[in-house]
Parts: sequence; structure tokens; C-alpha cells
Amino acid sequence: MAKTAMITGASSGLGAEYARQLSAMGADLVMVARDREALDDLAAALRTRHGVGVEVLAADLLEPRQREKVERRLTDPGRPIEMLVNNAGFGLPLAFERNDIEDEVRHLDLHVEVPMRLSHAALGPMLARGHGRILNVASVAGFTPRSTYGACKGWLISFSRWANAAYAGRGVTMTAVCPGFTHTNFHERAGLPPGKEGVPDWMWLDARTVVAASLRDAARGKAVSVPSAKYKLLVTASRLAPARLVARAAATGR
Repeated sequence: MAKTAMITGASSGLGAEYARQLSAMGADLVMVARDREALDDLAAALRTRHGVGVEVLAADLLEPRQREKVERRLTDPGRPIEMLVNNAGFGLPLAFERNDIEDEVRHLDLHVEVPMRLSHAALGPMLARGHGRILNVASVAGFTPRSTYGACKGWLISFSRWANAAYAGRGVTMTAVCPGFTHTNFHERAGLPPGKEGVPDWMWLDARTVVAASLRDAARGKAVSVPSAKYKLLVTASRLAPARLVARAAATGR
């Protein structure tokens, strides 16, 4: 029986790319997002192309009852989940003082509370079986002072590092995936028109490359995946530079 991967935020962007690449490897999928129509369209295409099983689970992860439905699916003993990809998220403008505080709370919940809850639900069955993988889509922003987005992603990186050390010996790995600027619809959804991010062309990554590199790193049991040599260098430089300089540089783009 093909092993099953659950992907949140699977209707577009990196989530859809994870669905495409994992299904091409023969994995069955459970795809989670709010947009049922987009999920159904992608699921139909993947079933036809790769002959895998694809389950659609339409849910708003910020709604407790809907999120609990996803948690129950993760703990279903008759339909085990071998891999969880915590990818759902959204961006906000960097000017924290001008943002609506309720938007900031939802942002924090989706980037921190939701992956924590889903990881907790997935871990029990994975540890009982002695194998499993969890990928938390973070960002290189998690290594830099970058408003609340960087703070949320920094939490994911720290949590993933700890959990990987704690559970890898029992067969379950956790990897924080830390891409830089990646061509998806994330920036458009955050309110920036295409081409207005102020980011040089050389800094952009391709979603296919990011996902492929992160899956390789997860298979190797790495706690942190930075899927690009240039961003690995930038992360190293950010650790050595003064915080004020790093924060100024990190203010570029969305």
C-alpha cells in the first residue's frame, strides 16, 4: 500500500508543488485547504496523472471544529499518515504598528499554534509505528529580525530542531524548510502586485527546486533545510552581521 502524506495549504503555491512531487513518487495524499474547488481540480489531475489515491479535506485551520477534523484524520489508526507537511500560511505587511491586531493574532495562530497542534496529533501514531516525517514550511526570515513573520518562522525552526533531536532516534524526523523568495502566489495574496516586491531577480527561487531539495533533506533526517546555496550563505552572513543591519536588509520585499 502506498504511504500517505498530508499537506496543508495544498491548493496552491508550495503546497500544490508538494502534492505534485509526492504523488509522482507514488504517495497517496490527503490535501487540506479552504478552497474545495481548487483542491478538487488538483486532486483530479493527480489521480489521472499518477494513479494515486487523493483525499480532499476542505478546512479552515483557524476554525477549531474544522481543525479538529484534520487532527482526527491524522490520528486515524486505520489510515496512517506517514508524512505531514505543515505549509498553510499567509503574509502581512511588515509595519506591525499599522496592522490590525486581530489579523496579527490569526497570523500567529496559523503559523505557530496550528502546526504545533497538527504535529502533536501526528507524532503519537508515528512514534507508535516507529517511523514518520514532519516538514514545517518556515522561511529564511526565521533567521532574521523581520516583524512577526520572522518571529513565527523562527519559532518553527527552533521547534523543528528540538523535535528532530528528540524523536529521530525513535524513527520520526522533523524538518524546518526555509526557502527564500519563491515564485508562488504568496506575495500576490499578501497584497503586493507582481513585480512590485523590490526583490532582485537573482534572489528568487523556483517552487519545484525548493520542494525537491526539501524532500531530499527530510529523507536524510536534516532538522533544517535551506534549499539554495545562495540563501545558505545569506543565513550565515545574517548571523554574523549587526541586528540593525540585518533588519534593514530584511525589510526588502514582502
